[in-house]
Formats: sequence, C-alpha cells, structure tokens
Amino acid sequence: MANPTLEPGRDQVAALTTIDLPVLGMTCAACVRRVERAALAVPGITSADVNLPLSRARFVIDPERTSIAGAAAAIRAAGYDVPADAIDGSSTGGARLAAIERAHVDETAGLRRDAILAIAATAPLLAIAMSHAALGTAGVIAQLALGSIVVLGPGMRYLRAGIRAVRHKSPDMNTLVALGVGAAWLSSLVAAARWLADPGHHAPDLYFEAGAAIVTFVMLGKLLEARARSRLADAVRGLLSLAPATARRLVAGADHEVDASELVAGDVILVRPGERIAADGTVTEGHSSVDEAMLTGEAMPVDKAEGAPVYAGTLNHHGALTIRIARAGADTSLARIARAVEDAQGTKAPIARLADRVSAVFVPIVLAIAAGTFVAWFVGGASATIAIERMVAVLVIACPCALGLATPAAVAVGTARGAELGILFRSGAALEVASRIEVVCLDKTGTLTAGTPSLVSAPEPELLRVVASAEQASEHPIARAIVDGAKARGLVLERPTEVTVEPGAGITATVGGQRVLVGTRGFLALAGVDVPAVLDTPPGATVSYVAIDGKFAGFAAVADPPAPGAREAIAALRALGVEPVMLTGDREEAARWIADAVGITEVQANLRPTEKAAIVVARRTAGQRVAMVGDGINDAPALAAADVGVALGSGTDIAEKAADVTLLRGGITLLPTAVSLARATLHTIRRNLAAASIYNVVCIPIAAAGLLSPVLASVAMSLSSVSVLLSSLGLRRARLPVVTKS
Repeated sequence: MANPTLEPGRDQVAALTTIDLPVLGMTCAACVRRVERAALAVPGITSADVNLPLSRARFVIDPERTSIAGAAAAIRAAGYDVPADAIDGSSTGGARLAAIERAHVDETAGLRRDAILAIAATAPLLAIAMSHAALGTAGVIAQLALGSIVVLGPGMRYLRAGIRAVRHKSPDMNTLVALGVGAAWLSSLVAAARWLADPGHHAPDLYFEAGAAIVTFVMLGKLLEARARSRLADAVRGLLSLAPATARRLVAGADHEVDASELVAGDVILVRPGERIAADGTVTEGHSSVDEAMLTGEAMPVDKAEGAPVYAGTLNHHGALTIRIARAGADTSLARIARAVEDAQGTKAPIARLADRVSAVFVPIVLAIAAGTFVAWFVGGASATIAIERMVAVLVIACPCALGLATPAAVAVGTARGAELGILFRSGAALEVASRIEVVCLDKTGTLTAGTPSLVSAPEPELLRVVASAEQASEHPIARAIVDGAKARGLVLERPTEVTVEPGAGITATVGGQRVLVGTRGFLALAGVDVPAVLDTPPGATVSYVAIDGKFAGFAAVADPPAPGAREAIAALRALGVEPVMLTGDREEAARWIADAVGITEVQANLRPTEKAAIVVARRTAGQRVAMVGDGINDAPALAAADVGVALGSGTDIAEKAADVTLLRGGITLLPTAVSLARATLHTIRRNLAAASIYNVVCIPIAAAGLLSPVLASVAMSLSSVSVLLSSLGLRRARLPVVTKS
C-alpha cells in the first residue's frame, strides 16, 4: 500500500512514497538492524522502520530514484525473503497480511518437522552418551550418526544464520549456537574418526550430545515463538471481518444487495434487524437500538432515531434503519481502529534480549581467545595436536548451553506456571515487559465491572412485580435486567396485555387491570405523568420511571456493578507499586461510581478507542511503563499501544489477539498474580544469565591455560546447564499473591 507525502525542503513536484513489505526469516533484533542498514544503503530510501513481531518493513522511498522492487532486492541481498506477491504492484494491506500468514504457516510447519526429528535423534543420543563407552565401536558410530543427523539437518538453519550474522558483523544468539554446535560437532568428528581408524584403549572424547541438545532446545523455543508471532495479524483481520461483506443500497426506493466495497459517501442503505452496519453515516429514517460495544465497550445498546450517527461494524437490534453514508471503506471508524491496532503493534519497542547483547561482545572475544590459545601453545613448543586440543577446550567450555538456556528455560517454566494459574503469556517478551510495568490502565465495563446490567435499585416487591411483568414484552437489555432481578427475588410474574413499545423511550402495558408505563422521564411526561425533579437514584445507573394508571409510582435502576474481587485486585496492584488508572468510554458519573467502589482515584471518561490509545502512548512517552487491561474490541488499539496489553478471557477474540497477556479465568483478580509471576521470571532470567556469564569468565582462562581438558570442559559445560535448569524450575515453587473474590 502506498501513501504519497511531500518531502520537506524539496521541489513539490517530487514526492516521497511510503511502502510496506513483508520480510520473512527475521529471528532477533540483530536481524532488524541488518534489514534496516541494507535498506538505508539503497539510494532513494530515506527511512526504514522494521517490525520483527509483524514481519513488516516500512520504507519511505523516492520513486524517482528507486522502487518497491529495489527495496525488496536490498532485503534479499541481506539474506531475508520478500514474497513475490508483495512487490507486484498490486499488493494491498490485506494481501500483505495474507502473504505473511502463508509464510508463517510454512515456517511453523518446517520448525515442527525439524523439532520432531531433533527430539527423535537427541533422546537416544543422550542415552548412548551416558553409557560411558560401554557400547564400544557401535556406540561411537551411533553417536556420530545421530549427532550428525541433528547438526547437519535441523541445526543447519542456525549454522547458516550464525555465519550470516558474522558476515554482516552483528553476532547474535544464532552465532553463539553455531559456535557451540560447530565446536562440539567438529571436535567430536575428528576424535571419532581417529578412534575408528585406530581404536585405542581409551574411549574418544565426544561431545555430539552437547551439540544436538543445543539445537533441540533452541528449536523448541523458536517453534513456540513462531506460533506466537503468527497470531499478531489475527487482531487486524478479526477487526476488519466485523464489517459486513454486502449491504442493501437504496436506489429509487428499492434496495439492491451490493458489495460493501462499492459504497461511497452519499449512498443510502437499508439495515434490517439483526444486521451489521456496513459504513459510518447518519440515520435518516427508522428507530432501533444499536450495539456499539465494539467502539465504546459499554454493555447498553444505544437508541437510534432520525439524525443519530451510526458506525460500521455495529449491530442493529430490533428496528429497520435507513442510513445516509458519510464514510465508507478505509475511512470508517472500524477501519481506523484496525489501522491503529496494526500501527501500535508496529511501534512497540524492540525486545531487550540480554543474551543477544552479551553475544555481540562475547563471541568475538571467545574466537580471539581460542585463536590466541592455539598460537600461544604452538609457538611455545607444543605439538599441533596439543595446541588444537587446548583450542577445542576453550571452544567447548565457551559453548553457550547455559547462556542459551538461561532465558528460554525460565520462560518455559514461567509460562507453564502461568497456564496452570489461568494466565496466558503470548511470549517471553510479554513476561519481560509485564515485570516492569509501573502504570496499569483499565477499561471499566467487563474489566472492573461484571459486564452485564443488573437491577441495583428496585421499588417495593409488588410494584417491582408489576413493572417486571410489563417489561417481559420488551427485548431491551434494561428490560431483561429488571425481569431477571424480579425473578431472582422470587416474584411470580404475569403475562401483560395491550402492549405498546416505543423504541428508545419505554413501554405501555396492562398488568392485572392496571395501565403500566415504564420508560424515560420524557416518555412519562408525554403521557401527562409528573415525575419528581429530585429522586434518590443510584449514581451511574440507568433509571426506568414507572407510572400506574396515570400516576407516578416509583423507579427501577439498572447498572453494571463492580466485578467481584475488583477492589481487592486494585489494592494488591498498589501493594506491588503499580498505579491503577481507569480509561472508559462511559459517561463521567457512571465511571466515578465504579472507580469509588473499587478504589481508583484517577479516571478519564467519555473516551473513544483511539483516545484511549493516545493516553497510553502519552504516558509511555513520558517515560512510564504502561499496561492496558480490557475485554472489548474498543480496547484493542490501547492494548496494542501499551508496553503490555492484558485481555480478559471472558472478552472478545479481537481483544485477546491484540493483547500480550490473557487472563483466562477469574477476571482482574489474576492481574496482581500475573505481574508477580512476570517479576519472578525476569529475576530468574537475570540470575541465570549472571551464572552462565560467570561460568564462562572463570572457566575460559582455565581452559586456555591447559588446566582443563576437553572432557572436563564438557562436564563443566553440562553442570552449568543443569544449574540453569534447576534455577528455572524453582519458579514452580515461587510464592505469588492470590486475590480472592469478595
């Protein structure tokens, strides 16, 4: 897709163009840097912004100096792929997402196949290696065969990536993996070949199992990461799918079904009961109530009559509406929300992978020490065999088993513990960011509240019975709440007669010989009923006024009450040093009522989805680490804009797909537990990295000095990995706060 903009300071005749391209094969932050550097080296590309989770690169180009094909060629030259259907000039945003999805499916399938092969070969290899040469020649041959299958099969993707990273002068975790796997396999290959050519009394020093184990563990982590990344585009696709594919356009009084993409501003469409609205516009005829929860997040449908605004993707309830279109296609509120979700995802800060940063310095140093060790021993008079042995000892002891396991092992245990508790972390990055949040912004409806309207103030039982009997004839959510409230109190209702419903106003019915009116203050006033100016109604509630035989009789109030345990959860967050803030599309009075009930002091109400996202971005810009918690489509832009988005499992699929963390059960009461688990996991990761780094710092000089043979180096390497795994398993016993519902 292209958006032409004028380049500042240049002749207005020449215009810059923004293009988006899918980039496949990126695995880490170093990949992002390589793609950006390669693109910026192309004359005519003035800006490059690469997003790893979305596999997307956004370039600003001068079309007079380069083209989409030129940008794609630069990416491919850097060692990555751009699907052909993304550069043929007809690629749209949807086509780009489809191309990325297809590539992710293929990538995940390939990783799955390789992981199965790696596990199948590594398991028996570990068993044979632990036999301590009891199998003799057969054991050596089996280790050689199984180790080579893993390293030269599934492991080749990491060996190639590690070599590519070195070639581009930006070593990363792939380089560490390639270094460790290559050292273990090559030294083992030489030792096995010598022993098979001339079997001696002592078994050869083999490290095939070490190389295979590295490949297997890393591959499993990459498989989980690929599956998580493939879900990111689902949020945008899900949003766009809410808009109906067709619409009923009115021409000369007759309606004709047309493709929704053909609609333009000024068209008039007919929306029948139960249909979704295809475009933004204004009601010109009809009365109905429309579910706008996707925009506002509020459970109450909004009554619509002539002159009322309506929005694409919202659901019409019981009445037919004639609508004049104001905005269609990419200009609708729904489309703007979808773009906001994608753009916010695309502007997330790069994941801080500590191991990658360490490797940028560690790998060149290890290579230099290994080479220096060989030279020092050889020049010092040792034989080439001894010098090579000392060099191999350095490379083996530097094998990044512990460093490579430090993060994925802790993440695996942390995410598993979270799943047991009902907390779904989408990735290790989500765990890391969630551990650092300072502010949590919370939606109101469905997050801090129960999410469904209920009767919070009722008249005396007999009047409530009469009111609920009349409301049985209405399908309005407020009427349903009154009826359910009466039944919950054990009242027996009777069937109303002579029912008249005025959409958006009220209902008139006869119950037990009495003429009953239930509705708004204005509805009763039109019937000549004088409603007192001042009544003791609950704050934030929707009030239905009641008249019996022409006289005011009382009122019933319906509201969305606080969610069980919400107040306790807010108190627990404060105890963790996290500041709670309410962001809601509801009116100020209703928001304040819930905020006071759950213990929140900072409230911002009457917000549209993009305004929520803007507030989140503003806080992040001010230096705060922000989490957003919500359960509706309207929360998706803010969820994506936050450092970490948290969705409730009871909410919409769109909210979950735009979020980094999902609370599968218990609602907001699990949020303090999620934060505490994330902090415990990050603490474990840091401890693991420190232990792995200290291990290398201490053991590499010992190996270089010739005080550590390759065999002992292998033992020390294995012990370091075991210590990291035991440290990570400690997360299963970590004490976490549990909020109980009151």
